[in-house]
Amino acid sequence: MKMAAGLGMLARMDHPVRFLCLMVAAAWLGGCGTMRSSVVVEPAAGGGASHDHAQSAMPTRTPISGDSYVVAKGDTLYSIAFRKGVDFRDLAQWNGISTPYTIWPGQRLTLSHSGPPNPSHAAVAAPVFEPVAAASSAVSPRPAVPVPHPPAATPAPTVAVPVAGVPATAAPTVAPASKPVPAGPARAMGGVSWRWPVEGKVISRFNSSDAIPGIEIAGQSGDPVRAAADGVVVYSGNGLVGYGELVIIKHNDSFLSAYGHNRKRLVKEGQQVKAGQQIAEMGSTGATRNELEFQIRKNGNPVDPLSYLPPR
Repeated sequence: MKMAAGLGMLARMDHPVRFLCLMVAAAWLGGCGTMRSSVVVEPAAGGGASHDHAQSAMPTRTPISGDSYVVAKGDTLYSIAFRKGVDFRDLAQWNGISTPYTIWPGQRLTLSHSGPPNPSHAAVAAPVFEPVAAASSAVSPRPAVPVPHPPAATPAPTVAVPVAGVPATAAPTVAPASKPVPAGPARAMGGVSWRWPVEGKVISRFNSSDAIPGIEIAGQSGDPVRAAADGVVVYSGNGLVGYGELVIIKHNDSFLSAYGHNRKRLVKEGQQVKAGQQIAEMGSTGATRNELEFQIRKNGNPVDPLSYLPPR
């Protein structure tokens, strides 16, 4: 009403003055409308759209495309081979990298090989995780009297798996298993004795065409995640988008197993683990529910874990 009265007064003014005042009033009203639109509508719509876009734009896989890759901090030869879907021994051979497979940030790696395949991998030796007896350095000119030696009081040293940016001489500390190893059923396949990593129900089966090809096993946050077989941890981190907190274990020259979406990782790279040893706590990192993303890879290729785990 006050606005209408004001405009009525303006209508009774002289023409030039009335015109000028009407222009000022129109500009003031337009400014109020713009401010109202900016504060109430645009930030709400823009903020919501930005949030939704951020959620939908989150990548669900991290394959490496192209024929080369520049090593970033935190990468290991194993994690790069895992993302590319190739055998770590092939990747090492293509780049002339020998054990213990040390790589450095900024190093450019070739991710393919145009020459003939080398299925024997003879040029690149895999890491040895068993103690090797020392050879005799000299031959005595006369028979020596055998002297009994007591058994060693300390365990054999652990072979470290180098991490980018960490000197090769820095070996990680190996922590003992925090919980007893369960004597559950096992299944021998591919030279590995496999056990179930968790006790939950399989809620998603293996599909080789999936972005993250494995099985998903349901559970509760904090449930123990255990090593499916003896091996050495070759990756422990969260650098692979879509996997969350991830642990990868090398079991022999052919087989790796991966454990994703954990709440917390309990092992370090280079640490030897036993089948049934707890390596993580179940969670939902990189997922929408509490679950374990479990994979088995043979020579770099994903395979159906249910073909290796014992039936139940």
